[in-house]
Amino acid sequence: MKAFVLEYGELKFKEMDEPVAGPNEVIVALRTAGMNRRDLGLPKRVGNDKEALILGSDGAGVVESVGEGVTRVEVGDEVIINPALCWYDNSEAPPKEFDILGMPGHGTFAEKIALSEEQVEKKHAFLSWEEAGVFALAALTGYRALFTKGQIKRGETIFIPAAGSGVATYLISFAKNVGARVIVTSRSEEKRNKAKELGADLVIDTNSNWKEVLADETVDIVIDSVGEATFNRSLDVLKKGGRIVIFGATTDDIVDFNLRKFFYGQYQLIGTTMGSRQELQAAMEHIENFQMKPVVDKVFPLDEAQAAFDYLKEGKQFGKVAIQI
Repeated sequence: MKAFVLEYGELKFKEMDEPVAGPNEVIVALRTAGMNRRDLGLPKRVGNDKEALILGSDGAGVVESVGEGVTRVEVGDEVIINPALCWYDNSEAPPKEFDILGMPGHGTFAEKIALSEEQVEKKHAFLSWEEAGVFALAALTGYRALFTKGQIKRGETIFIPAAGSGVATYLISFAKNVGARVIVTSRSEEKRNKAKELGADLVIDTNSNWKEVLADETVDIVIDSVGEATFNRSLDVLKKGGRIVIFGATTDDIVDFNLRKFFYGQYQLIGTTMGSRQELQAAMEHIENFQMKPVVDKVFPLDEAQAAFDYLKEGKQFGKVAIQI
């Protein structure tokens, strides 16, 4: 089968052996896959001495065959793949068995994938294949950050630096659906306009003075994935006692901040990553109830996966980048 892989440090398009379903496993013939910033970082993490690894965490397709003991799905079912491995029930933190699809096991940038029946959910009919293929990782991450960890309430104001990311687009829609006020930032005028169209109440230039621009706002919660470049700026606009939820660090993992200022302000710092199957199912119910569509920025065919990588690296996308298979 055709696949996009990382092999001995090199990204390439190549033929791989077709997977075979073991007990309690299913084979999904993939229709689409979704790219995430995680995929960009895997070459450095994996190193140059590993055999071909199929990348990709997100995907959707049709169950082609099932192994012995499978009961959750049947051949012919249209499914979305849950990339949060072995995390089924909602909990304060992931279980020790938790991992993310696409390393160390094979991922979704291929024609087929074998995985546990526990890692697939029935696809909603109102989602296109492209929308379904980019849904799970970003929507799950955003849902847990906003609802489980952030505890957003109707009438509260949420501040989201970097409006163009896939998770940010879900956060905007989720928050607006439950009656929150949404403020976002972007360096790009085009992205600011798109965020406004998606429902953001206020969009500001990343390079502006946030403290001055938001002087009349009461920010109850910040959800940030940028890290070092925005952490202290975000803290400056957060109300005393407010919550700051962190789910990523696209700039730098290490942040220096004034601890005395932090505890005098009685801020709440909350970490999160991905989420449980229960939360994914809740996110799927949410988008169905609100007929909410994932934002798909651009679609590439599988044999142009390298171009998709390059496009995502440029950071010009608003929403998700999909791979058509």
